[in-house]
Amino acid sequence: MLEVKNLQVNYGAVAALHGISLSVKQGAIVTLIGGNGAGKTTTLRAISGLQRAAAGEVVFDGRNITALPAHDIVKLGLAHVPEGRMVFANLTVLENLQMGAYLRSDKAGIAADLAYVFTIFPRLKEREQQVSGTLSGGEQQMLAIGRALMSKPRFLMLDEPSLGIAPLLVKTIFEKIVEINRQQGITILLVEQNANLALGISHEGYVLETGRIILQDGAAALRNNPQVKSAYLGG
Repeated sequence: MLEVKNLQVNYGAVAALHGISLSVKQGAIVTLIGGNGAGKTTTLRAISGLQRAAAGEVVFDGRNITALPAHDIVKLGLAHVPEGRMVFANLTVLENLQMGAYLRSDKAGIAADLAYVFTIFPRLKEREQQVSGTLSGGEQQMLAIGRALMSKPRFLMLDEPSLGIAPLLVKTIFEKIVEINRQQGITILLVEQNANLALGISHEGYVLETGRIILQDGAAALRNNPQVKSAYLGG
């Protein structure tokens, strides 16, 4: 469903990605792990059109989207939940969710998807009229995922969903990611520093180091890989 071919991204004179290639099959959960500064966020930003690639290709559902603007990529069914959640702090929970559907005009479909978001994240229903800036970190993460779901994506990219969230809520959010994948058939590309948790729900994984992919394997095999264990799994 997604194919990244020899993707290069530069920030000025500094190369952030050195020609990485990866692929994500339809219906899969794939995780991208690596330390700080490895290029994980840059990879997602380049796929979703927020960061211009210097070279290489991003192919989504058979279509080259490398040069498309971000809003056109969303229209094709690819949504990005950014690191740090980026909710509209002065808007209510409901208004944030409605913003996620800004490209849509199918009122019945929007209402059905809003009901689904409230089913999967009941906490958001309770806080429907609350200003988003007053939510906890975990609630804001639920809102950011819910807002992305309102665009009716077929492919969802999540950047560090566990960052700055209480451990109990992290578990809930990861359970919901699996639920979204299974119930809605949404393909997921996940960037996550908690490698153990991410590999635990994924089918495949890639290890990124200083802008290069150094390992690719099934998630279970990566969890048992001595190199991955020592570097990312605390063992």
